[in-house]
Amino acid sequence: MQRKPTSFDIAHLAGVSQPTVSRALRGGPGVNEATRKRIEAIAQRLNYRVDKAASNLRSRHAETLAVLIFQDETTDDSAINPFFLSMLGSIMRACADHGQDMLVSFQQLGSDWHQEYEDSRRADGLILLGYGDYELYRGKLAELIAQGTHFVRWGSVQSERIGLTVGCDNHGGGREATRHLIGLGRRNIAFLGTASSHYPEFHDRYRGHVAALKEAGIIPRARLLFDAITSEEAGAAAAKALIASGETFDAILAASDLIAIGAMRALSASGRRVPEDVAVVGFDDIAPASFTNPPLTTVMQDTRAAGRTLVETLLGRIREERVHDILLPARLIVRRSCGAPA
Repeated sequence: MQRKPTSFDIAHLAGVSQPTVSRALRGGPGVNEATRKRIEAIAQRLNYRVDKAASNLRSRHAETLAVLIFQDETTDDSAINPFFLSMLGSIMRACADHGQDMLVSFQQLGSDWHQEYEDSRRADGLILLGYGDYELYRGKLAELIAQGTHFVRWGSVQSERIGLTVGCDNHGGGREATRHLIGLGRRNIAFLGTASSHYPEFHDRYRGHVAALKEAGIIPRARLLFDAITSEEAGAAAAKALIASGETFDAILAASDLIAIGAMRALSASGRRVPEDVAVVGFDDIAPASFTNPPLTTVMQDTRAAGRTLVETLLGRIREERVHDILLPARLIVRRSCGAPA
């Protein structure tokens, strides 16, 4: 009976050491790309499969990453912000590309995540998506750092440096969206979203909005800022408050697509037409944004690049490589909710 091939067989055929074969097949560092491809090709030809359990036992690595998602209030049973649903898919693909398994769970603010995942060897590191009120959340991040937990979070790269962060250029996205509205002849632009240290990403988008107004010689009006968290209900409530205030406005920049969708619903109920009376721009480019009536102009965050970058940054931290915060670009997606220039 033909015996089962081993990593020593691959090493002999590839002309390298057995430890080099092990590093190459588990995606470890220190193996150049040409050698890695040669080893992988030989392994495939021999129908060799890595014994992941044995490899993990030797390396004391679980070869697993845990993705912890903040539980949001949603209109369906998912309890997940639609923006993070698309990011989950890209994280899953990136984990597969790097030979990592993936655990997914909701964040429980009252529990010790590191004890449940990293210290128990269930996962080698954590990817944190969402946070609710950041002022309440930052204490948990400080605890994770003190405990030596390997983690990376999606959030505001502009805010204070607590842990390794990957995020979108929220400031640039807010500025580009407002510049677009101004270019369409809109000058009384309301901002819907809680712009404070409690919601740093929204705050960055608001600061970009204000910067664009000042560039155009428009004095920002504090009375056109209305608080809203990320939900359609909050967006509708903020738009109703804006309408009731009696302030003159011809455009809305919403801090998220969900807020924008809720605002459009409130505008329609009040008899205001989008975009004829009020142009609307959102932020995120979630799937429903292209199906609203009219389709929503929005600032796109690249969830594919985000998922890949989160995984690769966390693996770099686990391997004790030099890693740093990463700011990904934002891009305006123009649809009919803005209309044409006046």
